[in-house]
Amino acid sequence: MSGICGIVNLDGAPVDRGLLQAMTSFMTFRGPDAQDVWVDGPVGFGHTLLRTTFESEREHQPCSLDSQVWITADARIDGRDELKGKLRAANRGDLGDATDVDLILHAYHEWGTDCVQHLIGDFAFALWDMPNQRLFCARDHFGIKPFFYALLGQHLIFSNTLNCVRKHPSVSSTLNDLAIADFLLFGDNQEPGTTVFSSIQRLSPAHMLTWSAGSGLQVTSYWHLPTDLGVRHRRASDYTEHFRELLDIAVADRLRSNRIGVEMSGGLDSSSIAAVALGLMSRQGEPFSLQAQTTVYDDLIPDEERHFSGLVAQHLGIPIHYIVADKYQLYERWNHPETWSPEPSHNPQAAVTVENFRTSAALGRVFLSGWDGDALLSESLRPHFRSLFTNRRYGGLFIDMVRYGISQRNDLTAAVRNGLRRKPTSIASTTTRDFGFPDWLNPELEDRFDLRMRWHQHHTMTAFDHPTRPYAYRVYQHLSQHASFFDRYDAGSSGFPLEYRHPLMDLRLIDCCLSLPLQPWVVKKHILREAMRGFLPEVVRTRPKAPLAGLPYVELLKRSKPGCFDNLPVPKNLSRYVNSAKMPTLQLMSKNSGSSWITMRPFSLQVWLSTSELPFLQV
Repeated sequence: MSGICGIVNLDGAPVDRGLLQAMTSFMTFRGPDAQDVWVDGPVGFGHTLLRTTFESEREHQPCSLDSQVWITADARIDGRDELKGKLRAANRGDLGDATDVDLILHAYHEWGTDCVQHLIGDFAFALWDMPNQRLFCARDHFGIKPFFYALLGQHLIFSNTLNCVRKHPSVSSTLNDLAIADFLLFGDNQEPGTTVFSSIQRLSPAHMLTWSAGSGLQVTSYWHLPTDLGVRHRRASDYTEHFRELLDIAVADRLRSNRIGVEMSGGLDSSSIAAVALGLMSRQGEPFSLQAQTTVYDDLIPDEERHFSGLVAQHLGIPIHYIVADKYQLYERWNHPETWSPEPSHNPQAAVTVENFRTSAALGRVFLSGWDGDALLSESLRPHFRSLFTNRRYGGLFIDMVRYGISQRNDLTAAVRNGLRRKPTSIASTTTRDFGFPDWLNPELEDRFDLRMRWHQHHTMTAFDHPTRPYAYRVYQHLSQHASFFDRYDAGSSGFPLEYRHPLMDLRLIDCCLSLPLQPWVVKKHILREAMRGFLPEVVRTRPKAPLAGLPYVELLKRSKPGCFDNLPVPKNLSRYVNSAKMPTLQLMSKNSGSSWITMRPFSLQVWLSTSELPFLQV
């Protein structure tokens, strides 16, 4: 999670080195190992380094291979051997000890802006090409790494840290009212290329940005999730073996350190990541540290995660640390800078999140997650059955339903009933339940952006309806449209020098799983359960999907005392967005638990607006 920033003065004026240094120094919290700047006339880059891989021990940025093309990058490049093989074939040398940033530079020298077609991993970077007088920036396929920029007059400013961009005097703090309206209505910004600040843009996942004097600023997409994948193996074991091979590769590419943490609940996904990581690190023959962590509720709600995660940790022989969330009240520590966020965040238990990050940072700099095994490996067979029925392939439908009934221990009647029942396919059905348009919005804001129509369109819009993997494609579509999703893991939001890595978001693994026959492999994570035979406790390996047995915030609302929100500050510009006279009361929210998550958003905005008015700090 290194910090990157840069300034390009479009009128040719020299970059203010002191300003660039101040912007770079601001990001020391996310890159404590080294800080440096590079300036050449109207262009300047800054970098703060967090060493999280073996190769990064040799890294220093900003850097160049030939003093002609310079780079500042926050990047972990996967598939390094394959990429080095391509570069060798292009006569770029053997590159045996190349750092990740070296590989990006070599790829750019060889393929120009098409280099992104050869890069996989998590990355956000900027290159200045002196011979072509061109700025080239790119963000990874799923937006794991953030990238922000502002084009204001004669200044182009960028960073992977939102508040760093705000350090430039040309960048105003004027708010993007539509983004705030979206937050209140939907929980996040619906415009992927924007931020909550009017003058700052966000580069979307799988997009690249170029600027040159002749062409100006151009933002284009370089990749789309393929929809025509398909693979067939002769033997059932071949599916499991190929999947396990790719899972090992995905985890191995995200290790590259001898001190790793795992965000491990008692569920199948994160437990599997921990088991694979342990096996890979054990085979290296070098000393290592692998520790797990999970957030639990011991009293507030029924919660079995302590029990099941403990079983996994005991089985694997690794330490596990628990963050007990029961003791934290809603909006606790709202006035502590460590709970502040760069953009509005609906996180009433931000204090728990901070403790989670604090504990993680004490265990290591690299943390693995199990996100998102549900989208990747748990698809309903209903769309497949309906497709067979619609196309009158009744023989195939009967055979597949019998197989499904046997595998799930259901009778054929139940399989037919469950298989042909149609579920809603709107985007709203997978994100926000429609509880009615809120009456606490400022009427002027509502009219200015026609928010009722925006609300209606959101809740009736049809998602991309893939014939066999609709849930998976809806999730990945959601990520591309909500470009800030992974920002919550980033040091720019957390304030801690931590790098979260998500093996199940590996591009190679996703391609594999989207090409699998639905039955039985991606029904209730069958292929992962088969791959984990002998590596996890059976009670966890065969455990059904188990969401939280209760909603913590609802229980906290019920236990809160009247007037508990009265100590929250009331910012002067809250009325611009919310009719305070109609804001829901604690009593109303605690009684209407179904809609309370939505009706609490004004309070989250109230807190954020108050902190955004203060000098922004990073701790």
